[in-house]
Amino acid sequence: MVEILWFKILLIPIVAIFGVCLGLFYKGIDRILVARMQSRMGPPITQPYRDFKKLMVKDNIIPVNSVKWLFNLMPIIALSTTLIILLYIPLGGVGPILGGHGDLILVLYLLIFPALASILGGFSSGSPYAIIGAQREMIVLMSYEFPLAVISISIAWLISSLNPGLNAFSFSVIGNNVIWGLVGPMGFVGLILLFLTLLFIVQGELGRAPFDVSEADTEIAGGVLAEYSGRNLALFYLANVTKMVVIGSLIIALFLPWNISNFLNLTGVLAYTSDLLFFLIKLFFVIFIGSTLIKAAAARFKIDQVVSVYWIYAVLISLFGLFLVSFDVIL
Repeated sequence: MVEILWFKILLIPIVAIFGVCLGLFYKGIDRILVARMQSRMGPPITQPYRDFKKLMVKDNIIPVNSVKWLFNLMPIIALSTTLIILLYIPLGGVGPILGGHGDLILVLYLLIFPALASILGGFSSGSPYAIIGAQREMIVLMSYEFPLAVISISIAWLISSLNPGLNAFSFSVIGNNVIWGLVGPMGFVGLILLFLTLLFIVQGELGRAPFDVSEADTEIAGGVLAEYSGRNLALFYLANVTKMVVIGSLIIALFLPWNISNFLNLTGVLAYTSDLLFFLIKLFFVIFIGSTLIKAAAARFKIDQVVSVYWIYAVLISLFGLFLVSFDVIL
């Protein structure tokens, strides 16, 4: 028992470093792909690493009118909570380090904290531009949380209704009960709707186009992070790129939990290596479809359009998907 505890403690910094480095790597790929789809050359794949290094050596300017302790604390909260989420999600064929009985519920709660940290950071800065950006960020946060909750509850309800004795909010249970094999044709269509809706929520979670209303450089001069610079801005930058890995891993854990080693009958180190590579491929496609394509093709929404997209269309589609799944189970 003690050995397992020490092993998990040693894994925590490894997972944190892995998540940050992987997020920066996928950020570089994302920027290149977006540029090429828009007929631009784009930066090198190492540009996110250079951006982080540059921010770390810049002066950390604190606004005179800010609430200094809150202003400096929020970047730390944003990054730390994002890294904590990685400890509860399966990565590369390996179960969550801190897995328990209510992993999914805890992850949904923790996903609020990075956005909430940027909101509080914007309000504490004393800048009117940052305050407007914080207000917009708060509206976006309230918009996509409801359809995200509907999707998560739909999956847990499906598993628990067919297997009453299981803890349906555990990622280990979800991974061992692949939802696509639990439903008929009607439920399969419902799961596709839930999956597509969750992919569309990715942009809202990451604050990227067309849902980047909280930044809006041409309107509010950088918005919620307008007053941040140096190390503080670097921490927010790391939190955002790591959150890309978190959201992609969450989608994989809920809808695409397969491991390739099971199909190839691999064991040992070869199995872990193949599962990790397969996970990275799945993560790339999830990020590409849910984020890169949309960013390259869409212009920024107005704030009322963001609310209507999530509160009307996303909610209705997710509820309809839940209806199809539940109707399929009842039949």
